[in-house]
Amino acid sequence: MNTLDGKVAIVTGGASGIGRATALLFAREGARVVVADIDGPGAQATAAAIEEAGGAAVAVRADVSASDDCREVVRTAVDTFGALHVLFNNAGIIRRTTALDLDVEEWDRVMAVNVRSVFLMCKHAVPAMTGGGSIVNTGSGWGLKGGGNAISYCASKAAVVNMTRALAIDHAAAGIRVNSVNPGDTDTPMLRDEARQLGEDWTAFHADAADRPMGRAGSPDEIAQAVLFLASDAASYVTGSALVVDGGGLA
Repeated sequence: MNTLDGKVAIVTGGASGIGRATALLFAREGARVVVADIDGPGAQATAAAIEEAGGAAVAVRADVSASDDCREVVRTAVDTFGALHVLFNNAGIIRRTTALDLDVEEWDRVMAVNVRSVFLMCKHAVPAMTGGGSIVNTGSGWGLKGGGNAISYCASKAAVVNMTRALAIDHAAAGIRVNSVNPGDTDTPMLRDEARQLGEDWTAFHADAADRPMGRAGSPDEIAQAVLFLASDAASYVTGSALVVDGGGLA
């Protein structure tokens, strides 16, 4: 369909999971993609997969909680491909614990990776979107309701959802749309890490994650399709929204 033909896109957290699936989909839809991740080899692998399929991509190792790294990611997009049209802020981490057991340092790290990164990437990307653009931020179902043993994650994703609304208001006049995609449990390395953090068997944890109306967890490709919609001109009148993609979990 080439719905992103001629567009330049940045995907953070692009080494695995939802970020990798979205980077690959963006490329298939015609975008030239900057794949950013703190996992440099993983980002390189995603970019290589895009190029092997005939697309155009470049990888950047970046800690998106650091302003200089975010600036470099945007600079790479503009210097390599000449423009920036789409930003998918997807990098994120989770710590499964209550307030009583969470170290202050871990709280700060979750907020840095999940929240400050969105602010910093937007701060540097918006001026580069000279002809307008689309920003999609990864929230979560737990950014819209509470969840157990995940206080820092829930707080951070709620911040992302409302920051998205504020960004949409601030930058609409510049032709920049800003939306959040809010997945439920999705079969990614991060979900598997949650099981490890909780000391649970993956098979049992995955079965519990699938306890929802549709009877299964989501796939990264399914979330990527929702991101593609928000990033594309098909969503030209959509901004400030929080799109839930969770198999009915919040229904």
